[in-house]
Amino acid sequence: MLWIFANMLFLFLRLSGTSSFPPPLSKEEEKKYFELCRKGDKNARNILIERNLRLVAHIAKKYCYSGCDNEDLISIGTIGLIKAIDSYNINSGTRFATYAGKCLQNEILMYFRSQKKQSAEVSLADAVETDKDGNPLTYMDLVCSDEDVAEKIDFKIKMEQICEKINSVLTPVEKQIIIMRYGLGFTKPVTQREVASRLNISRSYVSRLESKAIAKIRESLQ
Repeated sequence: MLWIFANMLFLFLRLSGTSSFPPPLSKEEEKKYFELCRKGDKNARNILIERNLRLVAHIAKKYCYSGCDNEDLISIGTIGLIKAIDSYNINSGTRFATYAGKCLQNEILMYFRSQKKQSAEVSLADAVETDKDGNPLTYMDLVCSDEDVAEKIDFKIKMEQICEKINSVLTPVEKQIIIMRYGLGFTKPVTQREVASRLNISRSYVSRLESKAIAKIRESLQ
């Protein structure tokens, strides 16, 4: 699976360049996107997710300890954020960051409890006290970089979006070319010449279709 990830990363870099940590939304922007989200705007929902990644990183880093899969923490934290966005009452008067922080925290703790039930050993994730912000601290809270966690979350979300666009905006031939060129299935990536040979078309035509497909995905993402 490592080479699949590497080629997904290569495609991601070609589509959007090196990613930067998205800044948080202002109070006015947050209200605007929540109102759009409540009207069914999926793009507004995605923006709310991406622009609150710093909060996920802040919560998740408290549980980065040896023995816990960091990818699981990223996924669980993101799920908690999405649940918070979908259930947040914009008229409640409570700040979204406060509400989402509790949702993220609960989602991660629920995961640790479920893991503990599956093992006879004492979980190192048990909360033993709280920090000055009221967040639970575990036996094995270790420091990890906000930027590292956020980068992985950001990359994970963007790759899911890219895969969705590959399936929705490309023609069958364009999709097949992208899958073969970047090794997105269970085959290794191949050259344009090899793609041309397999599809019985010219290499120059493969090159044109590949460039067109990349442009369509980029435009759709923007």
